[in-house]
Amino acid sequence: MSPSKTESAVDRDQRIGLQRIRDFLKVRTSYDVLPLSFRLIIFDTSLLVKKSLTILVQNGIVSAPLWDSKTSTFAGLLTTSDYINLIQYYWQNPDAVNRIDQFKLNSLRDIERAIGVSQLETASIHPLKPLYEACRRMLDTRARRIPLVDIDDETKRAMVVSVVTQYRILKFVAVNVHETQLLRKPLKHLNLGTYKNLETASMETPVFDVIHQLVNFDISSVPILNSDGVVTNVFEAVDVITLIKGANYDELNLNVGEALQKRPEDFPGIYTCSMDDRLDTIFDTIRKSRVHRFVIINEESRLVGILTLSDILEYILLEGEGDDSKLG
Repeated sequence: MSPSKTESAVDRDQRIGLQRIRDFLKVRTSYDVLPLSFRLIIFDTSLLVKKSLTILVQNGIVSAPLWDSKTSTFAGLLTTSDYINLIQYYWQNPDAVNRIDQFKLNSLRDIERAIGVSQLETASIHPLKPLYEACRRMLDTRARRIPLVDIDDETKRAMVVSVVTQYRILKFVAVNVHETQLLRKPLKHLNLGTYKNLETASMETPVFDVIHQLVNFDISSVPILNSDGVVTNVFEAVDVITLIKGANYDELNLNVGEALQKRPEDFPGIYTCSMDDRLDTIFDTIRKSRVHRFVIINEESRLVGILTLSDILEYILLEGEGDDSKLG
């Protein structure tokens, strides 16, 4: 998106808006994103998977850093994907169901290796590094969140400070960078989002089938369509956690419609947009609401595509990179 003699006013504003966001991310650190007061839950790798799940549910969180007390080192990030991989392992090895409650977090690597999927997220970054670097690290590793790991001055050992998510970073941008209002090009004119080979399901689809989709295609959600192809809901990876809390794996035998009825009352709902929507309005939604993806629909509410926070982050960091230093 380099400037040119025929550059339109909309293109120019888009280029300047993106550059302002990048400039902002390069002078702010991950510390700046953190709230004044927050709680951090860290799991020891010797903890039983069953207990870790209970703690996540009780505290309303979906991820936690791992700590190896034997070596006093950061051991990765536990996410909903790891629990879904465990379910996939159970499905492939039904004889192991009686041992699942005895699995410890340090056995997850072996389980994920056995089913041939991506292993525990291990990327981290120092909290004083520019926020831009944290974003690039997340894009490089395809992680949706990244732990902040510092070094203790006295012990010289690693110390987990917090975890920063894509949502928190994008909201930080939406609140503080007023030039997001310059991003007025509609989605239909941007290389942004996924529109081909979309995985979908219906309310009658067995939950196990959707879990296979999440694992096999390395995605975090599956749009739910009715018989007319209209989007009625979205099954998210986090919905699996609600089903298996208390280690009640029988709930996995439900269909999607039955499973979604078990969502907590404070579930924020799903967010949609159209190809005519622009990034300025999307950033406005991120500023006001806790959103993790947008389902792109047409005027008949039929599925067109999916716009994730990863897509948005990649766009604002990489679109036109190399040519964006020349502001008009």
